[in-house]
Amino acid sequence: MDELRGKVAVITGGAEGIGRAIANRAAREGMKLVLADINGESLVSTVAELEGQGAEVIGVFTDVSRYEDVEALADTAFTQFGRVHLLVNNAGVAICKPAWELTSEDWDWVLGVNLHGVIHGLQAFVPRMLSDGDAGHIVNTASAAGLLATPGFAAYSVSKHGVVALSEVLHHDLALREARIKVSVLCPAWVQTRIAESERNRDDGERSDPTTFDAVSVAIATAVLKATAHGMAPERVADAVFEAVTADRFYILTHPETAGGVRLRMEDILQGRDPTLLSFERGKPG
Repeated sequence: MDELRGKVAVITGGAEGIGRAIANRAAREGMKLVLADINGESLVSTVAELEGQGAEVIGVFTDVSRYEDVEALADTAFTQFGRVHLLVNNAGVAICKPAWELTSEDWDWVLGVNLHGVIHGLQAFVPRMLSDGDAGHIVNTASAAGLLATPGFAAYSVSKHGVVALSEVLHHDLALREARIKVSVLCPAWVQTRIAESERNRDDGERSDPTTFDAVSVAIATAVLKATAHGMAPERVADAVFEAVTADRFYILTHPETAGGVRLRMEDILQGRDPTLLSFERGKPG
């Protein structure tokens, strides 16, 4: 999709982090914006900031884990602008626990946002985008954790591996039908976002209690906070997204070290080895 000015972009998780950076970049490209987020205060603030820059933008409070919310988001977008050309399924959360300590509520929360949020986006938007027949693009935000495995983040890794697989199948399904909609899957490593603080959006009784963490969990959580604090700026991720959209490129690997980790994982699989543990800081064996 090489012409973006005047086109319509819908971005979930659009009020903070990567989503907000993508929204800012889309506004600079002259796109009309529909931003969705579960954080109402941040959503109002982001919409106001973009409007102040001259963007045509609306915000829709959305819990992407609920299909009814995403369907309402689609209804609003198509009613307001008539078309949707760029769909960015970006909303995401994470939780740090050993796999055996994750509760059913933890799994439902992470998979509900990260995986079902993407599924709901496809269900609500793709049929209408196909019906319109316009050139379009779908970006699904996965993670380097959708290509590798990060200890302490079982639910997150499972959800993001699901997003990668879903995106690959979506690519094939659209291509076989010669649809004018292209697909990209975004797999960033560490980025300066609040993903490590995701549980701020959960009810008090559902949040993890850090005082119960064992030494390994404490070390992992500390390493993740350090890695995100020193991670890539969200604006650089947004630039990579738009480079991929205009070039119709499927895989978006924002961090060069991710490719090395993927290569090592494939060698582990093909040679029958145990999985190699990658360091948090460099994405290399550690």
